[in-house]
Amino acid sequence: MLQQLFRFHGGVKPPYHKEGAVTQPIAEAPLSAEYVIPLQQSIGRPPEPIVKPGEKVLRGQIIGSGLNAPAIHASTSGTVKAVEMRRIPHTSGLAALCVVIEPDGEDKWFERIPFDYRNASIDKARAFLREAGIVGLGGAVFPSHQKLNTGKSGKLDHLVINGAECEPFITCDDVLMRERGETMIRGIAILRELVRAENVLIGIEDNKPEAIAATQAAIDKLSALGENTAGMRVVAVPTRYPAGGAKQLIRVLTGIEVPHGKRSTSYGVQCFNVGTALAIYDAVALGQPLISRIITVAGNVERPGNFEARFGAPMRDLVALAGPRPDSNRIVMGGPMMGVSMPGDEVPVVKATNCILVGSPKLFPPPPPEMPCIRCGACAFACPSDLQPYEMYWFARARNFGKAQEYHLFDCIECGACAYVCPSHIPLVDYYRFAKTEIWAHERDNAAAERARARYELRTQREEREKAEKVARLAAKTAAAHEQALVAAAEQAPAEPPIIDHVPPEPEIEAMRLKIREMAKTTPPEEE
Repeated sequence: MLQQLFRFHGGVKPPYHKEGAVTQPIAEAPLSAEYVIPLQQSIGRPPEPIVKPGEKVLRGQIIGSGLNAPAIHASTSGTVKAVEMRRIPHTSGLAALCVVIEPDGEDKWFERIPFDYRNASIDKARAFLREAGIVGLGGAVFPSHQKLNTGKSGKLDHLVINGAECEPFITCDDVLMRERGETMIRGIAILRELVRAENVLIGIEDNKPEAIAATQAAIDKLSALGENTAGMRVVAVPTRYPAGGAKQLIRVLTGIEVPHGKRSTSYGVQCFNVGTALAIYDAVALGQPLISRIITVAGNVERPGNFEARFGAPMRDLVALAGPRPDSNRIVMGGPMMGVSMPGDEVPVVKATNCILVGSPKLFPPPPPEMPCIRCGACAFACPSDLQPYEMYWFARARNFGKAQEYHLFDCIECGACAYVCPSHIPLVDYYRFAKTEIWAHERDNAAAERARARYELRTQREEREKAEKVARLAAKTAAAHEQALVAAAEQAPAEPPIIDHVPPEPEIEAMRLKIREMAKTTPPEEE
């Protein structure tokens, strides 16, 4: 049955330059002299280090863990040299907390225990994937255990597997589907059971016929072996950048358009990368955490190819394997459309590293000077999110971030299609990133001010309460002392004279008077 395809708005067709890197099989990168493993390798709060300098670690051992963050593991066995700030693969050149491991050469594994997902709850499966450090390997590095949350229904209508790989130069997913298609399909089957999906749609751009054929052959082979592959379909999608965007691929395959701020699971669909499916199989079936990935090394090199590289290895080690040309002058992590320039070749490979692109003045000449915007609308025609990039550009440049948000700034996926077609050579994406960063910083400042205000109000309330309690205690103490003084005064007061309530009759009184007179006559006088 033919799969009905839909279209997404905009998109471009840049030169793809994918020929060189797919001619060689995947090669395993040798051990590096040192592994600098950043703790921040996914969206969200980074995990905390749980190892100390001098400690011995094994390959696959957890070295960083957090409450809801994917765990970080040792890439090889060895000794922890340091837990310190090191420069990370970010265009800013800033440093972050890293675990530095010196390999011992033995490359000995930590104990690997497969996971029986069929007899476990979805919560336990999510916890296992979190401990295995599984994240999206398509570039966004979103924690996979969070994407398994399918909402109240507990199931999906469609599980979309992203094999489009639309970015120029990058071929890591292409060779993965060619060489490890069977393992990938097993991982997709695990995913389907976890999210209880009725249909599985594997979207691959039609400029990858070998990957399409290899994936279909893997499905047929597993089906012949009795594996449950019912409902899995390989769909060739038109080659158009950025067809590999999650929302764009969901739109093409299902016709569902996911609004900004909404989760695709609310519409019965979820998207995973082919590399993520392979990592899930390795974790569940083999007990191996995510410590490496396939990385394309291309650009200004003699031997472009794809390498299985471990996280923490310096990028210069992988570039050396591909043979950089003498005029190489920079390294870009990612492709030419969405990649970012690295501050140096010593920065480590991380989970988000799908490509190391070596640049040169000839391959990537300096951009022409930026010209004024002429409002031609070319950027709006190319935008796959159906935005108005020129409006966002004007407001971002004027630092009117509120108006930029009104034009749905955060719907921008930063694909670079607008800048690619701009006749004025305006680096539009740079303006959008600047505006987003400023908005996030403003929100953080507001949140910090709100927390400070709340703390001040709580402290003021506490001080007033303590003051009232002190006054109440003093008043109670004063009242008790006053009452005690009254009691003591009552006890020390003299007795009152007796009250005569009987008056003798008059004859008795007269007799008493006579008796007193007689006694007075007979009493002798006192001596002087």
